[in-house]
Amino acid sequence: MALTRSLAGITLAAGIFALAPLATATAAEAATTQATAAQAAFKPWGPYFAVGSKAKVSGSLTAAAKDDPSVPAPWVKVSGSVVDRTSSSSSCGWALFRVSWFDSSNTPHLAYRNYRTCSYNVKKKFAFTMKNVGEVELKVCSEGKAAKPSLNCQYAGTWKTLYAYYK
Repeated sequence: MALTRSLAGITLAAGIFALAPLATATAAEAATTQATAAQAAFKPWGPYFAVGSKAKVSGSLTAAAKDDPSVPAPWVKVSGSVVDRTSSSSSCGWALFRVSWFDSSNTPHLAYRNYRTCSYNVKKKFAFTMKNVGEVELKVCSEGKAAKPSLNCQYAGTWKTLYAYYK
């Protein structure tokens, strides 16, 4: 009888020692899962083309993680490249971004970022970060050389939504 109790005690102790690393591993896995959930969301986008495939834009968007889907993202980073696909030296490929953001009193504002390249088949890289972002939209154009995009490029056609805080 004493021998069976001793063996039962040894078996119980061995079981506890054997399960201890599993409990530690489970806690580590839970911490890793929480850390992953708190990380920013990375989303590649594109390629998007101008009418007639005369310009191409592609890249990625990273949005900060948030607990409440009804509030804007604390920050959003957009990066990518624009390529002019016309062999004419008098035309350029444009990537136009329209970003809605909120100030400290929760008033919405619009900000614009424009990137162009006028060299045939050469990538022009870009990157920008904004805070309190509600939505990021993109438009791709190809038109003659100019210091800024034309009104036709800015207002004709539709914007492609890359990020919306409520989705």
